[in-house]
Amino acid sequence: MGKPLIDYVAVFRALPGMVALLTPDLIYADANDDFLRLAGRTREQLLGRYIFDVFPENPNDPAAAGMRETRESMLRVVDSGERDTMALLRYDIEDTHRPGVWREHYWSPVNAPVLGPDGQVTLVVHRVEEVTELIHARGGPNGGARARVLEAELYTRARELQEVNERLRQAHAHEREVALALQAAMLPAPGPTGPHATAVRYRPAVGALNVCGDWYDLVDLPGDNLAIAVGDVVGHGLAAACTMGQLRSALSAACRVADGPAQALEALGLYARFVEGAEATTVVTTFVDWDSHTITYSCAGHPPPALVHDDGTVTFLDQATDPPLAARPEHLPRPQVRTGFSEGATLVLYTDGLIERRDEDIYTGLARLADSLAHHRHSAPEALADALLADLLPATGTTDDTALVVLRL
Repeated sequence: MGKPLIDYVAVFRALPGMVALLTPDLIYADANDDFLRLAGRTREQLLGRYIFDVFPENPNDPAAAGMRETRESMLRVVDSGERDTMALLRYDIEDTHRPGVWREHYWSPVNAPVLGPDGQVTLVVHRVEEVTELIHARGGPNGGARARVLEAELYTRARELQEVNERLRQAHAHEREVALALQAAMLPAPGPTGPHATAVRYRPAVGALNVCGDWYDLVDLPGDNLAIAVGDVVGHGLAAACTMGQLRSALSAACRVADGPAQALEALGLYARFVEGAEATTVVTTFVDWDSHTITYSCAGHPPPALVHDDGTVTFLDQATDPPLAARPEHLPRPQVRTGFSEGATLVLYTDGLIERRDEDIYTGLARLADSLAHHRHSAPEALADALLADLLPATGTTDDTALVVLRL
């Protein structure tokens, strides 16, 4: 039996319930038949127009907040790429045949993203459940009174839920500020690295709490050599920032006394078993020895460092990869590998926020990183770090934070 040909435009138009498509600028791109019928608008009155030009707020209701709440929900979807379910709200609509006459409506909306190949939001799906008739239902001699009581109760509960959501949003925003301040205190600019130029970057996620799990560190080793590490704690927010600080400090100390990066990660893995929230943390550590022109590295479940050669070739240091911290029930030695480098090469360590996107596999992100590194390989570390962020991070930001270290060898 052959695969049926599906007219998705016809399917969209026939979908039961009110569904509209809007651009990230909140311009109507399309609407199904039920949306047009129940909203009392033609397709020509919607398409290409700003949503709140078509459906402005009722000027006769000083307490009206439906427009603000709907706009904030849609913009959250555009910024985060995540679905947003709204509380029941009242949103009156002006009668197109009788200007100045507003009809009372109650809606239960859900806004969802449509993502493009680059992971950015290209459309917002606006699905609305029309519940006005339910609220205004009449059920006998006292039906009108019961309906008005139900209407008042539902409206009051919706307002209470919206107030709770707003308080939660403010609390989350405050936690984000505290976590970012803590992050900034624990991730200072690197100290002097001799003649070897270095650049570091940290970019928080766009979500309210999706910050502060990532870190970087540079540790002086004997003989003017250097240890560089980046890591990523599972979880977000203030708790993740505190866990990150503990692990970063422990690894910094371990690198100073360990014989190599594998031994340093073994010590960190043992420590992580006793730190709440440290399980499944990923981290990679590299020891750079300029006397022998070698890099020794060990990776605990983390994306591999990139070594950019002067001719533009990029080598990913992926030959010493092991599970994340405390992921195995028993403690086992970790692997490490040594590789050579030529003077003038560049070593880049990063966290997964730089390369991973929800709609593609990690190899696509690694290829994109390699292309950017090859293109900008002659840039100084500061300029290279900025170029990588510009090339690889969406303009609207990501839902994961990003740490980055660039070292000219």
